[in-house]
Amino acid sequence: MKITVKKALVALVCSLALPLSANASDEKSKAPAVAKNTEQLTIERIYSSPSLNGQTPKSLKFSPDGTRVTYLQGKTEDLNRYDLWEYNLASKENKLLVDSQSLFSGPESLSDEEKARRERQRIYGVGIMEYQFSQDGSALLFPLNGDIYYYHLATKIAKRLTETAGFETDVKFSPKGNFVSYIREQNIYVLNIASGEERQLTIDGGGTIKNGMSEFVAQEEMARMTGYWWSPNEKHIAFLRVDETPVQTVIRNEIYAEKIELIEQRYPATGTNNVHIQLAVTDIKGKKIRFVDLGDNKDIYIPRVKWLSDSKKVSYQLQSRDQKTLTLKTYDLKKRRQKTLLVEESSHWLNLHKDLTFLSDNKTFIWASERDGYKHLYHYNLKGELISQLTKGEWVVDSLTRVDEKNGWVYFTGRADTPLERHLYKVPLSGKSPENVQRITKRNGFHSINFSQTSESYIDSFSNTKTPKQVSLHSANGEHITWLAENKVTPEHPVAPYYDGLVMPEFGSLKSDDGQADLYYKLYKPKNMQPGKKYPVIVRVYGGPHAQLVTNECQGADITQYMLQQGYIVYQLDNRGSNYRGTAFEFPIYERLGQVEVADQITGVKYLHTLPYVDKERIGVFGHSYGGYMALMTMFKAGDYFKAGVSGAPVTDWMLYDTHYTERYLNHPKANAAGYQQSSVFPYVSGLSGPMMVYHGMADDNVLFTNTTKLIKALQDEGKLFELMTYPGSKHSMRGKKVKVHLNKTIMNFFDRHFK
Repeated sequence: MKITVKKALVALVCSLALPLSANASDEKSKAPAVAKNTEQLTIERIYSSPSLNGQTPKSLKFSPDGTRVTYLQGKTEDLNRYDLWEYNLASKENKLLVDSQSLFSGPESLSDEEKARRERQRIYGVGIMEYQFSQDGSALLFPLNGDIYYYHLATKIAKRLTETAGFETDVKFSPKGNFVSYIREQNIYVLNIASGEERQLTIDGGGTIKNGMSEFVAQEEMARMTGYWWSPNEKHIAFLRVDETPVQTVIRNEIYAEKIELIEQRYPATGTNNVHIQLAVTDIKGKKIRFVDLGDNKDIYIPRVKWLSDSKKVSYQLQSRDQKTLTLKTYDLKKRRQKTLLVEESSHWLNLHKDLTFLSDNKTFIWASERDGYKHLYHYNLKGELISQLTKGEWVVDSLTRVDEKNGWVYFTGRADTPLERHLYKVPLSGKSPENVQRITKRNGFHSINFSQTSESYIDSFSNTKTPKQVSLHSANGEHITWLAENKVTPEHPVAPYYDGLVMPEFGSLKSDDGQADLYYKLYKPKNMQPGKKYPVIVRVYGGPHAQLVTNECQGADITQYMLQQGYIVYQLDNRGSNYRGTAFEFPIYERLGQVEVADQITGVKYLHTLPYVDKERIGVFGHSYGGYMALMTMFKAGDYFKAGVSGAPVTDWMLYDTHYTERYLNHPKANAAGYQQSSVFPYVSGLSGPMMVYHGMADDNVLFTNTTKLIKALQDEGKLFELMTYPGSKHSMRGKKVKVHLNKTIMNFFDRHFK
């Protein structure tokens, strides 16, 4: 096999934070003065407070009045307890805005529904985890401990709006700030802030009926965490009524240290029934509920609902069960008529997005599509007629960030420069020259953008492999205004004692074995490697759809850096099927998971074999979730290349996973029975020849623990020796310092025993 290598990016070090205008000639002069006596990183320190990543604000927002930027920040002494901070644009100060302990200081009690919802949102921590501004920016809402707190910014007075036995979830301000809405006991409620009057809008919620709530697959697979939407004029609420009756009830164990809970869960395993879903509109008095006719086919998904700006129409997206058709429709409240604006179709599957934007003229909208093989933006009128394609090229748009109708610009993040970086760009709304986008962000790396709706400015959360995460404020043309969190590495920075020991990755790309694709990789080598010595390698893999590991962003002082200090090379490669490369790169996995992904990972290991400092007899693999699945498949199918493996929370049989995710990639089991069998790990168990460890949380409600118990039995039946570590009470994300420390020590102990 011929291996070709090209450099995708220059090697960079995850270390100092450079000013915006810094260039190669002045990097040395700008380097922070940190101690050269480097301490050895420990697993305990990685997961302790204060965070080695430094100041890492999250949930950044502009206040509606444009006077402040707010964000959540973990306490110095407890990085998992979050307070609300602000950067005041007038005083140019960062300061604590609301201390979470001033609202509620006791242990937090949440409903099972809210716990599951937070798990789906990947919200981890205590204190203020979510917040919303009123429309005028004068007040804030905090869902906390199952109740709702209203905080007036001028008076600094907090008021508890609810104090009930039930739990309030999915809390929202109404668009004009006169009401607060929420879900309680599977019904929608609104509360008049001025009078304190509470009104129940739906009454039949309970049992298998859920009003205004998102079903399991919507939360887990569609990134839709709500089931109701206010009209802009504050007169109506569109909502989904979910009937879970058709969904099979499974009884699963959640095993804790001192108890076992039997959980009855309506879990839509692939090939089985989904919920029945209805779309309705109610006035805020709850007196008139009208259901939208969705057609005779009930086996559908509704991934998105959005109001038009005039509040006269509400749009919804209807997705077919096989996810090959997506229809955008509008419903006219007064005329009670529907209109189809457009239909997207694919021979494989359609990726969902959140880029639909109706313009204020109530005549046109922006839409994203992968119809030419790459995600791009399109401008339509409300007759469903295409006005123009706004972006074009062999690269993908990440997301639409702002439409400046006044000046005629469309702002978006995307990969026009390289798939390994995300930048902010703009194009004319007129549609002229869609191939010639204008890049706004100046520094090479990864940018997450949040535009103000009231001023010509945006928040930029940025990092690259040589720059820890920094947050800054910019004008719309990219000009740097001020730091919100410079996060500069100084002697006082938490990472300073370990700074000199951090290692930079090398980037490159390989041609796939069949010559059809370029595969990007990232290679970390230990410092001070000895000439002539061969080193073990840990391949850290995910490998699944909608993910990307090889990017020019900072990973920080994490477990990878610990592995390097222990003398391991760490290698990552994004195989086909992963994200941000276009549909031709994604679609090869369709109806045949675990085949092309494994072949591409083998290509990566063949390249490692050519490196004189790599010991090809000591190349291991480690992954979690889809990465756990990949660790099993590579160990079972490619033992000549992968000599030891750690598989975390793996899917082992795709018949155990949910409808929306699994059928997107494998089709319905009745249509692709052979593909399901071949994509399972079980036909290949006999191929295991090297040491392997499996771990799993025993209360995992995403990748059910049954996946691992089936694997245990299959390995035992084949007479295969293996190691197993289970974590009582742990969910899929393996949260908590104690769990993370033990887990990572266990993983390192495994590789040390077999590779050292």
